[in-house]
Amino acid sequence: MKRGFYTIMAAQFFSSLADNALFVAAVELLRSSGAAEWQRAALVPMFALFYVVLAPFVGAFADAVPKGKVMFFSNSIKVVGCLMMLFGVHPLAAYAIVGLGAAAYSPAKYGILTELLPPSQLVKANGWIEGLTIMSIILGVLLGGQLIGDRVSHMLLNFDMPMLDTGIDTPPEAAIASLVGLYVLAALFNLRIPRTDSPLQPFAHSFLGLVRDFSSCNSRLWQDKLGQISLATTTLFWGVSGNLRYIVLAWAAAALGYGTQQASSLVGVVAIGTAGGAIVASLYCRLDRATSVIPLGIAMGLLVIFMNVITNVWVAAPFLVLLGAIGGYLVVPMNALLQHRGHNLMGAGRSIAVQNFNEQACILGLGAFYTAMTRFGLSAFGAITIFGVVVAGTMWWIRRWHQRNLVEYKEEVEHLLDLARSDDLKPVDR
Repeated sequence: MKRGFYTIMAAQFFSSLADNALFVAAVELLRSSGAAEWQRAALVPMFALFYVVLAPFVGAFADAVPKGKVMFFSNSIKVVGCLMMLFGVHPLAAYAIVGLGAAAYSPAKYGILTELLPPSQLVKANGWIEGLTIMSIILGVLLGGQLIGDRVSHMLLNFDMPMLDTGIDTPPEAAIASLVGLYVLAALFNLRIPRTDSPLQPFAHSFLGLVRDFSSCNSRLWQDKLGQISLATTTLFWGVSGNLRYIVLAWAAAALGYGTQQASSLVGVVAIGTAGGAIVASLYCRLDRATSVIPLGIAMGLLVIFMNVITNVWVAAPFLVLLGAIGGYLVVPMNALLQHRGHNLMGAGRSIAVQNFNEQACILGLGAFYTAMTRFGLSAFGAITIFGVVVAGTMWWIRRWHQRNLVEYKEEVEHLLDLARSDDLKPVDR
């Protein structure tokens, strides 16, 4: 891998570490202030909100400005969101601002991979990025759990700044304040990301021009016979996994009697399996064979339902590792195939923005549905059953869709697979 890739990895790690620790701290901030259960569940769709609203703009912005600068600006926005929480803005509104930063960050983070690396390294690079991201999720939720715990929060709250009253009086507030430092560290790495040789693409100045451009890119990717399958798969995967992060917290409270600090460790257990599956996929799965992993999505959906019968943590932990591993092995090759098709069709930043729009719209829709059901009394067990059925049923439908494409558009699909195969086998320019 080129040297700049490791700088991107470091920046991504610290930014994602802070994102996931902040989620746990925000959940505890709402819980400790007496907020209703549905407000805690609403953190997930609020984070996804700006991914959907700003999708026509962030991709074009990432292609028009050096991507290292885009990532720096995005981390700065996340810092603003943290400070808003500390200065009394409602956590849901402040967390949405952090989501704004993440929405601007993502097209640059993934788009620069296709500019910096050859197609033959895309699956491997995605495996490392996803593996590192999952590791940051593991450590992030564990860090968030420890920061709000009695021991660490007591140390943080006892730290005084001379002649300055910070107004930080509770464990979640102390946790959020400490996470600002992680975002600043990630921003410093962003400044070290090298410029690539890829030309910058002009940024349309009119609102309607950007919307039309984004709509055209979205339509182009959904019409591509491989792009549509990889986009449908990753959209569903992230839509469900994004909400499963909170559902596992709710399930651990209902099935195991865990509080936020203990339950956060189980979210990390899922992430351990996902990291392992992502790394294995990066080593053994080729770009032109990416669609062969679709049946794993059906299995993942059916396994989710079995969470309802688990009441022992010693059974839950290995089960959640297995569930995460299946998801990791599924998403890495499909993500790489989607990036490959998107880069060929419209450019890196725009294709990632289209991907984010669809994935985050799914998170937003499913999150709003779960929040509404929670508002009207749906239990964690009921939500798990619904999500499992949705995943298994939809992945079965996507598999049938791809099989139909192989029959009805055989020559076109074979040409696209040959293109992926030839790009995957190109010698690496070191």
